[in-house]
Amino acid sequence: MTTNGADHNARLKADVGARRVARVYAEALFNEANARNQSREILDELEALVNDVVRPNPDTEAFFRSAAIGRDRKAEALRAALGGRTSDLVFNFILVLNDHYRLDLLAVIVAAYRELLEQHTGQMRVQVRTAVPLDHDHQERLRHELRQAFAREPILEQRVDPDLLGGLVVQVGDWLYDASVRTRIESIRNQLIERSSYEIQSGRDRFSHL
Repeated sequence: MTTNGADHNARLKADVGARRVARVYAEALFNEANARNQSREILDELEALVNDVVRPNPDTEAFFRSAAIGRDRKAEALRAALGGRTSDLVFNFILVLNDHYRLDLLAVIVAAYRELLEQHTGQMRVQVRTAVPLDHDHQERLRHELRQAFAREPILEQRVDPDLLGGLVVQVGDWLYDASVRTRIESIRNQLIERSSYEIQSGRDRFSHL
């Protein structure tokens, strides 16, 4: 029987593999779009397709993800649904994904494409969690600090999380700055537990020599 840990590791490897494949497709599309000076327009088109057409419609999302529907049948449906309604570049790209059985990666590819565009334009997406909403002055101060630290233009994605109790959590890719009160309390608690465990073990070691 597979353990929960093994299941998690298998899913993690699958996710990493999917992101790696998605990145390859995203780079190919971005390079072509950039050569045509259409990189922003293509992103807008892709995001509209994912956010306005695929995700809100369970049947459409199931169609994109289904391995039971043959690619010829999917291609016919895609031509009927998208032909003349999207740019030639996006339309042909969707057909290429279908030919290679990669339609299920569309949302991941769009996310990778967005990252490429932001890197190309000197931007970066920043996840910000705060106990209360940030006012304009605090947002500008945070943007200024991030510009100084990363030499890129931050795009703040803010979320209010009352459980933080205070402070804020800022994440840029794998970099994480956590100044929340709860985190500091947990850190102090963990240090005390470690110290207590160390002292108990030291006492046992001394006692064993008596």
